[in-house]
Amino acid sequence: MQKIFTLILLLFSSFSVFAQQPVATTSEDSLSRNLSKTSTTIGGYGNAFYQRNSNLGTSRMDLERGVLFFGHKFNNQISFFSELEIEDAKVAGGQNGGEVSFEQLYLKFNLNANQYIVAGLFIPRIGILNENHLPNTFNGNERNYVETFIIPATWRELGVSLYGSLNSLPINYTVGIMNGLNSGAFTHGTGLIDGRFEGRNASANNLAVTASLQYYVGDLKAQVSGYYGGTVGVSKRKADSLGLNSGTFAAPVALGEADLQYAHNGFSAKALGTIVSIKDAQSINRAYANNTPETEYGAYAEVGYDLLYALIHHKHPQQLILFVRDEKLDMNAKIPSNGVIDGTLDQNYVVTGLTYLPIRNIALKADVRIVHTGEQNPSLIINPNPAALPYQQNNNLINLGMAFSF
Repeated sequence: MQKIFTLILLLFSSFSVFAQQPVATTSEDSLSRNLSKTSTTIGGYGNAFYQRNSNLGTSRMDLERGVLFFGHKFNNQISFFSELEIEDAKVAGGQNGGEVSFEQLYLKFNLNANQYIVAGLFIPRIGILNENHLPNTFNGNERNYVETFIIPATWRELGVSLYGSLNSLPINYTVGIMNGLNSGAFTHGTGLIDGRFEGRNASANNLAVTASLQYYVGDLKAQVSGYYGGTVGVSKRKADSLGLNSGTFAAPVALGEADLQYAHNGFSAKALGTIVSIKDAQSINRAYANNTPETEYGAYAEVGYDLLYALIHHKHPQQLILFVRDEKLDMNAKIPSNGVIDGTLDQNYVVTGLTYLPIRNIALKADVRIVHTGEQNPSLIINPNPAALPYQQNNNLINLGMAFSF
């Protein structure tokens, strides 16, 4: 545990004068700022990329996601927001890949100039990427893995949340309640991802609470956020038969996160650290045999510079960002006595490349992802393919792609 917090501390202490990539204007922003009493807005975002896998000697291309935004402003107090997403271009019966889902669908109620409430399927303010997931607002073709597996992106659930800011201090805050997770659906090697309900037949027997604080000073934004929720949504009788506790916060997942971002004169940087604790992992493993860990953690730091800033910043909004990001995560950091260690889940990624934005809403990207993992555990290989190649701990992925939002 001490090593985890030391890693996070080192990332934050090494943070210097760098900046976050500018956020693009979205249709949600346009609807919120519309001065008319009523309005309907349509927008969207998406991305596609080519990837070359050095170890396999193979390449693939994918329209990773296309999202349509629909919003309506009923009056100055009440608005509707939604994002309908299609992943991997299409969904076909009997074939792997592809998903159609609502990424968000909620009502927003403005209470006053400083506070509003959202109710429905919404993304809580946890980490950087969850709320700011437009593909033209982050560097690299793929989302960072820390905020994909440790903090699941994009993590949406059904619930209610209050958003606010203080008059006397540069502080934003949120506090919310939503449905919890499903520990029976946890899958080895994917963190919390498969335990989410995402608005579909969610159990309300177990609930979760979230909260965040953001602090602004000059060009610096610092945030801390957290999540605490139960993972046993079945009846008490079934929970007893599985040897699990029951109740609102039974077999809880606790997640804490802190991040920093800074913006100044074309430089860019961000740093984030997060840790997940599942204290009843042993009971979950006994009930579902899904090799749930007791602890997961992740951290990353990214720096970059807009090579065009000094040349044309005052003449044209183009950007050419050279960046490098170092990611460290372990989805098997601590396991219970009935778990099996998997060294391949101890992962490090170094990503470097270029992001070109001819305008803020369009991004053309090229990057290289250098991959290193721990050793494979032979005990986890069941019915091995006799033609399979030996596991390789190192790999390189070359990515070329485009992204947009409007």
